Amino acid sequence: MLDPRPFRCRVNAGTAMAVCVTSRAQSVSARCSVACVHIVIMGCGRVGSTLTHSLEERGHSTAVIDSNPDAFRRLGPGFSGLTVTGLGFDRDVLINAGIERADGFAAVSSGDNSNIISARVAREQFKVDTVVARIYDPGRAEVYERLGVPTVATVPWAADQVLRRLVPAGSEPAWRDQSGEVRLDTVYAPFAWIGHRIDQLEESAGIRVAFLRRLGSGLIATADTVIQEGDYLSLFMREDHAEAAHAAFEAGPDAV
Repeated sequence: MLDPRPFRCRVNAGTAMAVCVTSRAQSVSARCSVACVHIVIMGCGRVGSTLTHSLEERGHSTAVIDSNPDAFRRLGPGFSGLTVTGLGFDRDVLINAGIERADGFAAVSSGDNSNIISARVAREQFKVDTVVARIYDPGRAEVYERLGVPTVATVPWAADQVLRRLVPAGSEPAWRDQSGEVRLDTVYAPFAWIGHRIDQLEESAGIRVAFLRRLGSGLIATADTVIQEGDYLSLFMREDHAEAAHAAFEAGPDAV
């Protein structure tokens, strides 16, 4: 948990930039479904502030770094974490944000270079295991993925999300394993399967239903789970069987 002692503003001699830190309240709500963690976030734009609020709503402690102190206004008056003004790849700034006890680090500023440098400093110098960098250039994202830095390429990700909702089911999988032999598809349950059990669907289509989303909530599917209207299913299947699997999926149980 965060150290409740307040920090004072000081000047970072290395960057000639003020490093101002506000203290966090002593109590953290126990709203986590798993152990609460401390996450350091670099960048307080729309993504960074949204991520911070999501983490705090789940009871996790957060520290937000940004070179522009005005950016912290996005956090609102109810924010109880740390705010640190400075550069996300500066050691003193990171230390003031609690990087030495951080469970994760997210670099989500608007600059690719700053994000990747900060992510590498967090991982390589401070040994933070869970690090994610936001990268706009998909070419760079692939390179840094190979270097072991997980990245989120925002434009390709958004385009892919839209694409998979526009094209027919099965045209674009949600995920493929590295071998290219196994894929994950996400589709709405066809009307023909409503009222039938998951094991009937799996046997008929030769797939595995990993989980489903129903009325906004996630549900781990079991053999006797009955498919309902509006269910959004996540299906594992072999790549070479995908066409036949989707045909059986759309045809329904009566076609078997």
